[in-house]
Amino acid sequence: MLKKLSFALFAGAFALAACAADRKDAGVAANPAAEQVVRAALQKLAPGVQFDEISTSPLPGFYQVIASGQLVYVSTDGKYMLNGDLVDLDARQNLSDRAWAGFRKAELAKVPAAKRIVFSPPHPKYTITVFSDVNCGYCRMFHSHIDQINAEGIAVEYLAWPREGLTTTAGNPTDTYKEMVSVWCAADRKAAFTAAKHGQAPKPATCPNPVKDEYDLGVKLGVTGTPMILGPDGMVLGGYVPPDKLLKMLEKGG
Repeated sequence: MLKKLSFALFAGAFALAACAADRKDAGVAANPAAEQVVRAALQKLAPGVQFDEISTSPLPGFYQVIASGQLVYVSTDGKYMLNGDLVDLDARQNLSDRAWAGFRKAELAKVPAAKRIVFSPPHPKYTITVFSDVNCGYCRMFHSHIDQINAEGIAVEYLAWPREGLTTTAGNPTDTYKEMVSVWCAADRKAAFTAAKHGQAPKPATCPNPVKDEYDLGVKLGVTGTPMILGPDGMVLGGYVPPDKLLKMLEKGG
């Protein structure tokens, strides 16, 4: 994990300002001095790093740090770092998952509806967010059921996440990135999106678009592959999920 985190930090993937959030179930009280120690410890690992979130943790003596799609726990003295799920054995609850969910929900709320591609029934019972690539097999399989998913009362809001990344090793835009920009710039985004899912490349187009921002957001939220389905509460529901199973998961609260 140290190697992985160090690589991510040195790669410059942390691009957002730090913020601190108190939590009711925290095992350590918020302390600006301790937060600075935590900050300094990770900056020593990677000078100049910035963080997505530093907050108090249910784990006594540790702060919770979210950065570049990773969640770790760092001791208040900056000496120790833990990577892994924090589980409340009494409540039988994964507290790391809950922390991620809250963070994702807050960040997704900042994405305007106009920047999403939305397939929705008239009066949806549930709304999910799906980071998707137009070319991946499971993304296409998931979208092939979009009518059935909508019929189950589920609205699907797609965000762009080209699996190839944004640029090639030579620094040129990847083919998938260019194709997704063309989809988001199409006069009829939904039609272009569905056509691309069927292997019909959209007419090349450029315009002000959110594809790069949504890709970067996905990295920040821990997306490593597509599709990635997020429930209304920010919990990860999985990758490809059949419509009937998806409905059951939503009815059970994920």
